[in-house]
Amino acid sequence: MTDADTGRSLAERFDRFDIAQGGPFAELQARFAILREKAATAPRRAALYVAIAFIVPLLVTVLTGTAWGPLVTRPFLLDWGVWARFVVAIAILVLMERLVAERLKAHLRQFVETPLLAPGAMPAAGEALARALRRRDSAVAEIVCVVLAYAATLVGAYAGATTQGSSWLSTGAPGAEQLSVAGWYVALVSGPLFWFLLLRWLWRHLVWALLLYEISRLELRLVVTHPDGVGGLAFIGQYPNAFSAMVLAMSCVLAAAIAKAFQQDALELTAYGYMMAAWLITVLLLFGVPLLAFRRPLGRLKQQALLASSAAATRHFRAAERAALGGNLAAATDADATAVGDIPNPTATYTAAKKLRTIAFSREALLPVATAAILPLVAAGSTRLPFAELWKIAKKLLLL
Repeated sequence: MTDADTGRSLAERFDRFDIAQGGPFAELQARFAILREKAATAPRRAALYVAIAFIVPLLVTVLTGTAWGPLVTRPFLLDWGVWARFVVAIAILVLMERLVAERLKAHLRQFVETPLLAPGAMPAAGEALARALRRRDSAVAEIVCVVLAYAATLVGAYAGATTQGSSWLSTGAPGAEQLSVAGWYVALVSGPLFWFLLLRWLWRHLVWALLLYEISRLELRLVVTHPDGVGGLAFIGQYPNAFSAMVLAMSCVLAAAIAKAFQQDALELTAYGYMMAAWLITVLLLFGVPLLAFRRPLGRLKQQALLASSAAATRHFRAAERAALGGNLAAATDADATAVGDIPNPTATYTAAKKLRTIAFSREALLPVATAAILPLVAAGSTRLPFAELWKIAKKLLLL
């Protein structure tokens, strides 16, 4: 098989890599005919999961009289967290599947099409892809996601029932609160569904991050003078934006908690500002750390290019000095007889090497995902502060 055939074969395998599919949950959906090949099923699945998570407890609270009422009674329909987790987040986490899968496929294909992967590295790249697929399809990983989903939901439901007083979530006299029927449904069905979908996506992101790490350790045909300033890897620095929808979903849930805290006078404005900054840093670390895998090959390229171009510059410009002045001013007894035309001027290469970034992302590349992280929190803060003032703070954070 020729190098071209190997490249085409690997490109086809990359093109079949679907980060959103695979695993027991996908098999379960397929068994119940919930999941089909057509992307058009995503809106139907999103509607189904929202109905399971939101409509059912809504009907229960309607029957028990806790769906609507004064704000002090904390009714179901006035609970920001319910809307954020069981409507907005669940819908986004399902609808984003096709977008994420297609964008990540495109990024993988670029390693072959540009072409960055050396022919000798393609078999190893195929093995790395096979390992990524096994991780994606791991039953153990999804079982862990289920366990963590139930743990997070039950802890949250218990804390909410015992600390919020009268609400749709709990019943009983003060000091003896217990989960209501709707509360038990949310604890056993709605909450775990939301957390499972989120944790499953976080696991899939980790699978992608590990794949990038393995690719970064292969032989890459990086070019120090590449116009993108990152040796040809600038495209991979765009991958976090494929997950902007997931960040938006998480940010909406956090924003709902902030709005609820403001509603109850339980959050200071100073703490709110710190939360915005901390959340933005968390998101940037979540997606920036995987890209640090390419720091090693880029750093090695930069060091080698600086050394080689510096050596070439010494020979080239000493030859130019001899041609112009009849000899070298320093180390004049050097017997080097290289003519100025024998060595190309390495100035452009040396300059490019000095400017080469060893981190495969930039502030501009991460701006969409950073915006998705901040905007919902700005909306939550607008319940207490003028939007114009909040937007100034947000812009400062985005320009960090």
